[in-house]
Amino acid sequence: MSTLDGFQAQLRALPKVSLHDHLDGSLRPQTLIDLAAEVGHELPTADPEALQEIFRTNANSGDLVKYLEAFAHTTAVMQSAENLRRVAREYVEDLAADGVVYSEVRWAPEQHLAGGLTLDETVEAVQAGLNDGVEAVEANDGVIAVGQLISAMRQADHAEEIVELALRHRDAGVVGFDIAGPEAGFPPSRFAASFTRLAEQMLPATVHAGEADGLESVRGALVDGRAQRLGHGIRVAEDITLTSGPESRSKIGDGGEDLIEVELGPVATWVRDRQIHLETSPTSNLQTGAVSALTGKTEAELAHHPFDMLYQLGFNVGVNTDNRLVSGVTLTGELAALAEAFDYGLAELADFQINAIEASFLGYEEREVLAAHILEAWQ
Repeated sequence: MSTLDGFQAQLRALPKVSLHDHLDGSLRPQTLIDLAAEVGHELPTADPEALQEIFRTNANSGDLVKYLEAFAHTTAVMQSAENLRRVAREYVEDLAADGVVYSEVRWAPEQHLAGGLTLDETVEAVQAGLNDGVEAVEANDGVIAVGQLISAMRQADHAEEIVELALRHRDAGVVGFDIAGPEAGFPPSRFAASFTRLAEQMLPATVHAGEADGLESVRGALVDGRAQRLGHGIRVAEDITLTSGPESRSKIGDGGEDLIEVELGPVATWVRDRQIHLETSPTSNLQTGAVSALTGKTEAELAHHPFDMLYQLGFNVGVNTDNRLVSGVTLTGELAALAEAFDYGLAELADFQINAIEASFLGYEEREVLAAHILEAWQ
């Protein structure tokens, strides 16, 4: 076993937290093949390893259209209660196998109605699968808890209906609300009334922002979306000005120069000072072009990701996978990649777990119990 493999094995055994993981982007390749055969949906291949490689290659192509091709396949097979339940159960089992002890799974029920299900029936089917998965993990002496984040698709304009759906199921597995889909042209201000309704009913929200669009998207998520967390959020770095040179000892940024002075604009200041959690997904942020949009580097690498800069400046950052099938990643692998890119040890990687659990939509007592469990294990 190589040193890297040994480090990943160590990380896999440690308790971790996942706050940004899409259900329809995280199917097992074999499950996708099985379900596609059942419903008569054509896939590029019926070989699970080859299918995974096609998705990974498309994700790494730099072409967002190719990246998104996978979702046409996954949602096509997730149109029945039985299939939703299976996908949700396996989702939990796969996370537990990777050492995740708490997850908030996001998905958009409005994308799963083609088979005749109602919105409520889709949520109930996913919750049944999540419950099945938790029971299976516990039967093997494991520990995991999972909450649903109900997403509304920005381009569909069904936010008011989806908010009411989330509220109806808040005591039956739903822990929060999200908006997903294209950022540009679909700002949170379009759904201001829906976010007000959530605030009135005190159901928390996270908002996809600062991934496919820039700083104004982040501002809109905070102001109009009343976001407690930012989905990705890395383009808040557009509001940070660095002056660098050889004089200082502190290294920060994309490979290189020593920091002399940092100036935070009003949005970045608000995000840092209020400790608004950033749900970063390092590999996905590279694949979707979010890092290139920040750096201007067409061939962006993980070392160009603003993650380390944000962490060193005191931003509240977490680590996520976004879409495990599509990107071909695990949470363990993402942590190991960050450790290699930025020379992190276990102490830093533990910080990201505590950041995430404290920013989760669990209740205070539950967060405290899980945080203590995580700290004890990582120390």
